[in-house]
Amino acid sequence: MDAGLVAMQLFSGVALGAVLIMSALGLSIIFGMLGVVNFAHGALFMVGAYAGLWLAIQAGSFWWALLVAPIAIGILGMAIERFLIRPLYKRPADDPLLLTFGLGYVLVEVVRIVFGSDGIPFSTPRALAGVVDLGIGFFPIYRLFVIGVVALVLLLLWLGLERTRFGLIVRAGARDPLIMRVLGVDIGRVWLLVFGLGVGLTALGGVLAAPMRSVNPEMGSLVLAEAFVVTVIGGMGSLLGAVVAGLLVGVAVSMTALWAPEMATIVMFALMAAVLLVRPQGLFGRPAAGA
Repeated sequence: MDAGLVAMQLFSGVALGAVLIMSALGLSIIFGMLGVVNFAHGALFMVGAYAGLWLAIQAGSFWWALLVAPIAIGILGMAIERFLIRPLYKRPADDPLLLTFGLGYVLVEVVRIVFGSDGIPFSTPRALAGVVDLGIGFFPIYRLFVIGVVALVLLLLWLGLERTRFGLIVRAGARDPLIMRVLGVDIGRVWLLVFGLGVGLTALGGVLAAPMRSVNPEMGSLVLAEAFVVTVIGGMGSLLGAVVAGLLVGVAVSMTALWAPEMATIVMFALMAAVLLVRPQGLFGRPAAGA
């Protein structure tokens, strides 16, 4: 097989991996910092895509949609945390899970009522349309843009969590919120901001993915499955795991599509099963207490 074709397919896998990382980041942050399994993640991804589409139409600019939609949906996420999730923190872990599961269905039905059930195309911005010659083949400019945005988001997240006082408080609060309360930290405000950040990143993923996928009320179902696969492979709550697993799954799917296209849709689940057989906590997850 032509080496250039293989190299191009590998690069396509990296681009797919960037999309998967973006779709899993919000889920991983919320679980890692708050311990909440957000089953409304896919629906919020879909709402982000619709918000971006609406803003792009109203403002006539993809760039405004890319900036404003994640902020707006992040604020929605903060409202969800404050009024729906927070009262359930001291209750069994199943309660927030079931609440977000139901919330996902509510969001899907609301979008159906407002926008209808048919898919809506989201055109690639003119400045990012077309392809570029990478030396190994031609590649869509927009996918290169997505890779760049994801890399920038990861860098900013790392700097925010590892190099700022707020990041220190977030990491400490995830380990021992009681001690942080004793030290006078308003941990409720921290959780509010973290949940809003996670939902905002999810919405950003929706806006970025919209020109590559049809925007429709059901698009979140596949994204939820992909995000959970990436998060489980990488280790629940591990940001590094989400990055490594996203790239691993993206390359695996892309290369499988080259040699066995009929297997491309299930290879990620096979990969997840293989990883869990060897490391039940995922690649970078922490073993359960007593394990």
